Amino acid sequence: MSTHLGFGHEAHPLLGHLVRDLASGTEGRLMAVVLEEVDTLVGPRWTRRAYIRPAAGGTELATAVGNVHPLAAA
Repeated sequence: MSTHLGFGHEAHPLLGHLVRDLASGTEGRLMAVVLEEVDTLVGPRWTRRAYIRPAAGGTELATAVGNVHPLAAA
């Protein structure tokens, strides 16, 4: 079971670590995991989304938590 940190944020063992989003190939730092309500064609539903800040900087990428994998230590 996850621990809620407030405002929908959840604890995650990779928070602050370098990760890769398998869906896009983006590599960066995991900044947040958030429980969010999203609209779908059949109505709203709740989903857990991860936010990754790209290593080169810029806008954080939202992806499914299941797409987040740690980068191997160099």
